[in-house]
Amino acid sequence: MPRITALYAGLLLVLFLVLTARVLARRFKAQVVLGTGGDRMLERVARVHANCAEYVPIFLATLLAAELCGAPAMALHAAGLAMLAGRVAHAAGMSRDPDIVPLRAGGMILTLTGLVFAAALALGGAAGLW
Repeated sequence: MPRITALYAGLLLVLFLVLTARVLARRFKAQVVLGTGGDRMLERVARVHANCAEYVPIFLATLLAAELCGAPAMALHAAGLAMLAGRVAHAAGMSRDPDIVPLRAGGMILTLTGLVFAAALALGGAAGLW
């Protein structure tokens, strides 16, 4: 059973739902149904949400492949925690105008670290290392 992937899928989905709620709330406040209507804050929260939607699915698919191949649990958790922390930090850093650059940049570094770990674990599984 891929319980580790299930854990991070659940946690990342909770984050995604929070980001979704922020977009909906800003759309309501700005009275914008489609696009961003020139509202800078709506543009920010929409991009934070979209950025999460762009990175998380490929990460979860790769983490799942690695887990199903028998990758070490601690390594899977390291990848999952890096992705989760990265997405939270990126969202916090990009949600202000101007950006909180260390949070935004650190969030992307952690996100990319999670992706690299997951890729390495999946490739290790494909090579029969676990």
